[in-house]
This record gives sequence, C-alpha cells and structure tokens, in this order.
Amino acid sequence: MMAQNGHEGHEHDSGAHNGDGPGSIGNRLNWLRAGVLGANDGIVSTAGIVIGVAGATSDRSTILLSGVAGLVAGAFSMAGGEYTSVSTQRDTEATLVEGERQELAEDPDGAEAELAANLEARGLSSETAQDAARELSERNPLRAHAVVEYGLDPDELTSPWQAAISSFISFTCGALLPLVAITLLPDGSRVVGCAIAVIAALALTGYTSARLGGAPRAKAMLRVMAVGAATMVATYLIGSAFGVATG
Repeated sequence: MMAQNGHEGHEHDSGAHNGDGPGSIGNRLNWLRAGVLGANDGIVSTAGIVIGVAGATSDRSTILLSGVAGLVAGAFSMAGGEYTSVSTQRDTEATLVEGERQELAEDPDGAEAELAANLEARGLSSETAQDAARELSERNPLRAHAVVEYGLDPDELTSPWQAAISSFISFTCGALLPLVAITLLPDGSRVVGCAIAVIAALALTGYTSARLGGAPRAKAMLRVMAVGAATMVATYLIGSAFGVATG
C-alpha cells in the first residue's frame, strides 16, 4: 500500500501520543485511498448496470432493481476484497515487527549497531548515528527499528477493518449517484442525464486520487472518465441489442 513507505523515525513520545506517527499517517492515507477507489468503482459499475438495463427496457422498476442488486453485491465484494488484501499486508507488517522483537531480545547490541548503520545510511555522520541509535534504543528500541527500517509503527499497524468499512461506504455512496440519476430523470433524458452526472463525478474522483498520490491531475481525470464512458457505451449497446432481440 502506498501509505507505509518513506516515513523516517520520530521519538516515541511525539509519535504515539499525538497520533502523527508513521502508522497513524499510513492508516489515514489507506482509508482515503480505499474510499476514493471504492467511490470510483461504485460509480462506474453501477452506471454500467443501470444504463445497460435502460438500453434494454424503459421500465423504471426493473432498472431500479438491477441497480440496487449491483450496489449491494458490489459494496460487499469491494469491502471483502479490501479486508482480505489489507489483512495480508497487516500480517506481513506483524511478521516484520516480530522479527525485530526477536532480534532485540537475542542480540540488543547488534541490533543497536544495525540501527546506527541504518541512520548513517540516511545521511547522519557515524558519531551522530551512534548517539541517535543509543538514545532511541533507550526509549523504545522496537519502535525505533520498525520505523527506521520499515516505516512501521508497531502500535498502529494497517487496519483491514478500516479499509473494508471505508470501501463499503464509499462504494455505496458512489453507486447511489447513477442509481438516483437514472431513476429520477424522465424517460427522454434518462440515459444522457445519468451519463453526464457519472462523467462529472468521475472527474472529481480522478482529481482526488491524483492529488492524494501526487500524480498529474488532468491525465488521471481523463483516464477515469474515459473508462467510465467506455463502460457506459458498451453496456448500453449490449442492452439495446438485447432489448431489440427480445422485443
């Protein structure tokens, strides 16, 4: 996950008590990432379903039922996938932390020398690195090693439940937009109006995801809007063909 790398160590008192340690930042970014991706998937997948069904039939109840079914199935699928993925990440993090714990128990002097070497590799002078390693080891050696070597806070590992709940809620919120739009709009403007609302929402999620990741925003917006547009065109054409065949 993007949130766990590149954070250097802070002293235990400043990180653990104010909630701004690497683990805390990582969890917040992980929550945001899962939320944006969930909303984007909810918008695209549900729009594809309701517009495809609208291509086959103008019956409002049929379109609504299909959209609700897609929303429920997609929200649970998204949440389950996030939970499984982040649980694997958390297990890996816990294994790394436990390895450091064992190393500290078996060879504390060697672990302190390793910490000093890591700090020196980050740009500190040899003497300063040794002093810093000694002071960090006196405070909380496990946290010092986990933060410096892996960017992890042993007390705040990545939360799979946080990612799952974020994905479930964001997918549902994203899916509601095309569902409400195509249900409330009149027959003549139903598909076009829904498509416009979807493209606008995708522009927002593309902008947000690019800003969170530090990527070029225009390119990210165009990419996600193109995927959404292609999805809606494809499902509408399939729905229309099915409607003609069965009509």
